[in-house]
Amino acid sequence: MRAMVYRGPYRIRVEEKPMPRIEHPHDAIVRVTTAAICGSDLHLYHGMMPDTRVGHTFGHEFVGVVHEVGPAVENLQVGDRVMVPFNVFCGRCWFCSRGLQSNCHNVNPNATAVGGIYGYSHTTGGYDGGQAEYVRVPFADVGPSVIPDWLAEEDAVLMTDALATAYFGAQLADIREGDSVLVLGAGPIGLYAAKSAWLMGAGRVVVIDHLEDRLEMARTFAHAETFNFAEHDDVVVLMKRITGHLGFDRVIEAVGAEADGNALMHITSAKLKLQGGSPIALNWAIDGARKGGTISVMGAYGPIFSAIKYGDALNKGLTIRGNQCPVKRQWPRLLEHVQAGHLKPSEIVTHRFTLDEIPDAYHVFSAKLDGCIKPLITLSAA
Repeated sequence: MRAMVYRGPYRIRVEEKPMPRIEHPHDAIVRVTTAAICGSDLHLYHGMMPDTRVGHTFGHEFVGVVHEVGPAVENLQVGDRVMVPFNVFCGRCWFCSRGLQSNCHNVNPNATAVGGIYGYSHTTGGYDGGQAEYVRVPFADVGPSVIPDWLAEEDAVLMTDALATAYFGAQLADIREGDSVLVLGAGPIGLYAAKSAWLMGAGRVVVIDHLEDRLEMARTFAHAETFNFAEHDDVVVLMKRITGHLGFDRVIEAVGAEADGNALMHITSAKLKLQGGSPIALNWAIDGARKGGTISVMGAYGPIFSAIKYGDALNKGLTIRGNQCPVKRQWPRLLEHVQAGHLKPSEIVTHRFTLDEIPDAYHVFSAKLDGCIKPLITLSAA
């Protein structure tokens, strides 16, 4: 089969790889029909995440058709059209039984730090991802779900991570009716988080970024107030000024490891790899939240040191919450919102590429060319 293959930072190829096979009775093989490139895939592409090995196939957002099932699989059959959450999870361990599928203890040798994730380095289990014609799906009875007939494929693929993660991020922010909500970052997660904040009763939603095409999407798709931090000398002063010098009730950090806004921090983290990620957005979240407020961290960071203003967070009495999203737990409510017309996930898709074009797709997305906000990858495996 053909698959995207990692060859080192900024170097990916489309190559022939062995067809995945059933390795366990509960496995399934899925023929991928649509995949996506996530902003967190760019952290891998840029060499930010540890233990990203040459030959690894990325891709944790994908949908497809069941091609083969193991002898113990009962809930799926060949030909089912399925969406697959980015989490690999067993469904039975202490964490899974408590709804924390993203923290599953049985799917990753590094499980004390994180559960299993498709296509996201050996730090998260080393599972090949869905930017390929076929993918092996472990624990097929508990992970994938059959896509409802009424749900468009491009909407379904965005529920496998981006929309679910953003909705989860808004949940972690503990938004109450009338709250002021700040979203840092207007990429796909930030856009969906801003939209989700309204669904949870926010009274005001503000999005801060520095890319005008994304800020325009935040205004039209998420109906948020927007500010371009590049147009202001001091973002912290801006955040204080627009909240009457109190700060925001809830802040959702949707940027993560490669945040811009401070040249020194960006270079030491994103370029020199001296930190687990640029702390700029998280520090702005700490500065921008009111005393006693809540910060939800959805941006991805590596598992090493980052220069976070923890003393300020402590002294302000902030609650900081974060986790990898337990995707499948979000689907029942999200399907209700989509079916009711409150959400149309595919509205933020700006680009579509074929699998053979995926090196160009990564370049366009990474360099923010041509107003690229969310790229999809279409496949036509035989």
